[in-house]
Amino acid sequence: MTSTAPSAALVVEGAYELAEGGRWFDGRYVYVDILSGRLFELRDVGHDREVLEDRDVGEDREDREDRDDTGPTELARLDVPLGAVAPVHGRPDTWIAAAGTGIALLTPDGALEWLDRPEDRTPVPSRMNDGVADPAGRFWAGSMAYDGTPGAGSLYRTDPDGTVVRVLDGLTIANGPAFTADGTTMYLADTAVGTVLRCGVDPVSGDLTGDPETFARLRDGEGSPDGMTVDEEGCLWVALWGAGAVRRYRPDGRLLHTLTVPAPHPTSVCLHPDDNRLFVTTARYGVRNPTATSGAVLGIPVPARGPAACSWRGRL
Repeated sequence: MTSTAPSAALVVEGAYELAEGGRWFDGRYVYVDILSGRLFELRDVGHDREVLEDRDVGEDREDREDRDDTGPTELARLDVPLGAVAPVHGRPDTWIAAAGTGIALLTPDGALEWLDRPEDRTPVPSRMNDGVADPAGRFWAGSMAYDGTPGAGSLYRTDPDGTVVRVLDGLTIANGPAFTADGTTMYLADTAVGTVLRCGVDPVSGDLTGDPETFARLRDGEGSPDGMTVDEEGCLWVALWGAGAVRRYRPDGRLLHTLTVPAPHPTSVCLHPDDNRLFVTTARYGVRNPTATSGAVLGIPVPARGPAACSWRGRL
């Protein structure tokens, strides 16, 4: 089933080049603007927060700012791209970050403490991309070549002792790791080739149990899979770059729903854990005539909820 999102709300008109990595942590919505290396948080995004519905998109920006003065807070600004973060358990306001060419701890003062920079050792210039912590407390993040060289991307796992392990290679744009609640299944998108992979994971060791299998394959014209999340019913939500849409799949791989959104490049999806709302980040990058909904955060009512994001349980 396909439907539009007539009640989509413009939660943040940030004019971000490449907003991504939307996650719900500790009562706040956190996201990044990858290419500018910035990390943001947004609080008070429940029903009591005034948001702008799509019919208001044409208003003057000054008028919108008069109506809404509870915008996002910039938590950090790095001098390298910032793909995604997860909170570090037991260390308030410290994050583990997929940044630049590797994995680092982002401290409250905005400094980076590098754990490893594996993309420094690749044959083509590359950067880290999307990432997420799993229920067991490990951090997983993908990489990509700046020029999209086929097969140059990898998937990395950061264990609690700070070791960074390359788990998969031969990917092109590794995107959107998402885990089931028990941590035994990971979904991974290779955006450039239009596939979503399903991987079995040993929750104790973090090793993959068998070879990845194709969970979904997007045809030409259907967009490219980007950020993903798993809801409380075990269904997978996938942002479709280039298609202005979000898909929801059953655990058996059947397409359950396609939701069109008012921006051509949705990049990540995040479900509120206590409210039936889907938060979608979008990009201005690659949009010829961007509007207020490109490079923004959108909020859409949906009949689903998702768990709050997990923390990295590092023992450093």
